[in-house]
Amino acid sequence: MPEFTYTHLGPKEVDFVAVGAADELANGQRLFVEIDDYSILVFNIAGEFFAIGDICSHDNGPLGDGELEGNEVICPRHGARFDVRNGEVKALPAVVDIPAYPVRVVDGQIEVGVPV
Repeated sequence: MPEFTYTHLGPKEVDFVAVGAADELANGQRLFVEIDDYSILVFNIAGEFFAIGDICSHDNGPLGDGELEGNEVICPRHGARFDVRNGEVKALPAVVDIPAYPVRVVDGQIEVGVPV
């Protein structure tokens, strides 16, 4: 499991925050959200929602404008790749995983869990 993955945390270890309507985030689209001090990207991939930190661990720049290819987002500056399902680094020049957050849909709202 990648070091910064929070997806395994239980409901008492995260605060779930509503970030938008699930039916407004189409397949292959992303949503930029700020929760407390966290900059987060939420993706819809074939009807499943995933949330990762909007940061490339290679240069600490934003990852959000990167191309989505399958389950991987590609850093727009140097081409590092990260798995949006768990934040795992998949290609150089990055060598460190990025945060991944639990996501759920409640009453049609996407909710992202951030550590308490």
